[in-house]
Amino acid sequence: CPMPHATIKNVLLTGPPGCGKTTVIRRVIERLADLRLAGFYTQEIRKQGQRVGFEAIGLNGQTTALAHVDSRSPHRVGRYGVDLCGFEAIVQAELARLADCVDVFVIDEIGKMECLSRVFVEAVTRVLDSPVPVLATVAAKGGGFIATVRCRPDVEVITVCTDNRDKLAEELASWSRSR
Repeated sequence: CPMPHATIKNVLLTGPPGCGKTTVIRRVIERLADLRLAGFYTQEIRKQGQRVGFEAIGLNGQTTALAHVDSRSPHRVGRYGVDLCGFEAIVQAELARLADCVDVFVIDEIGKMECLSRVFVEAVTRVLDSPVPVLATVAAKGGGFIATVRCRPDVEVITVCTDNRDKLAEELASWSRSR
């Protein structure tokens, strides 16, 4: 599993659910604590050992339930109702920052739930087009915006697997610093 080429500005981590994408992202965030990071990561909401939803956590501490089985939201992905309002507040707070105030944008993840939001799609397009490096996770499958992002010429897609996930955080942290 190769490291990003020196000329690449945007790195997308992909792989099947549970392969460790978010764990890699969180380890990179820890290693880059001295840089100006903007973005969010997601984590499961569990109840009695069962996954019941996902929470989005902004790097400045804002949190919201992105999706939940008990949500009455008309926006659905599988058994989850998606709360676009709370999610878009984090997207706007984190991804609308000016490029000269951010060293690295972090986005976990570009997936079906997140892509229900037009605000998110526009913000992701803007940061990918900006001069600032982007480290993101992207769904392994999906058409539309997910496919568009994966095919961009300024993007390198790295598949997270058991062989590389432990060393990826260190390598991606040094890649981020070298931008």
